Amino acid sequence: MIHQIRHPETRNTKHETPNTKHQTQLIVKLFDSHCHLDDTAYRNDLDAVLDRARTAGVDKIMTIGVTRRTSRIGVGIAESRDGVYATVGIHPHDAKEGSEKSVDDLRRLAEHPKVKAWGEVGLDFNRMFSSREDQEKWLIRQLEVSETLDLPLVFHERDSNGRFVEILRERFRPGRKGVVHCFSGTRKELETYLRIGLSIGITGIVTVQGRGAPLRDLVPFIPLDRLLIETDGPYLVPVPQRNKFRCNEPAFVRSVLLKLADIRGETPEELARATYENACRVYSINCS
Repeated sequence: MIHQIRHPETRNTKHETPNTKHQTQLIVKLFDSHCHLDDTAYRNDLDAVLDRARTAGVDKIMTIGVTRRTSRIGVGIAESRDGVYATVGIHPHDAKEGSEKSVDDLRRLAEHPKVKAWGEVGLDFNRMFSSREDQEKWLIRQLEVSETLDLPLVFHERDSNGRFVEILRERFRPGRKGVVHCFSGTRKELETYLRIGLSIGITGIVTVQGRGAPLRDLVPFIPLDRLLIETDGPYLVPVPQRNKFRCNEPAFVRSVLLKLADIRGETPEELARATYENACRVYSINCS
């Protein structure tokens, strides 16, 4: 299904909302490549959230699992909704709960035809909700299991001081597909991920004036065929919705698209088409 969204005629240099008076119609399809539809923030109005997404042009959504429970809920949501797909995995914050039984349960869940990736997995040495030992152990185990299923990976990395890259170089087979979710790293890290063959997911952080400045400097260095857009809803509300809404949702991925198009000097139509096709390719979803 193709939907219409609105965007400013001129370049958006002051974080203006998409609903300014100087507008034209833009016909695109969008793919929110990373959100958490299982979150309790959507418990009472999930259908309305999905309706708003469709109205905003969001044709496909990937809902991400971070534990055995959230993975199971996400697969159930994907099973009952057109255009919604799911991942399964154990987040580094939850690695302390990892077990072979959990991984086996996720493996069985991953046999569902709407499960298109394994994740969100990785390392987070910033908040340390799980020990470094547990994080590394269950990241490696999930890399192994997901490879037997030929599933791409959705990665989370924060402040691992190079250890995440070390593990990928040792354990991530060349040619495998994956995406670094919510990238906000350095130029060196970006170049490393690209050499490994990963795609790069950009969230609403790119729209935030102060926090997003370093990311905006790096966005032009991401090849068009490696770029994905995502909300990480209900987290990371983008500008201009940031001061109006408490929770992020898939409909707001268009704000990420418009800001990226502005930064990169590409048309929103071109960028929408590329990011949509990129996500479909990474997740092996039929785009036709």
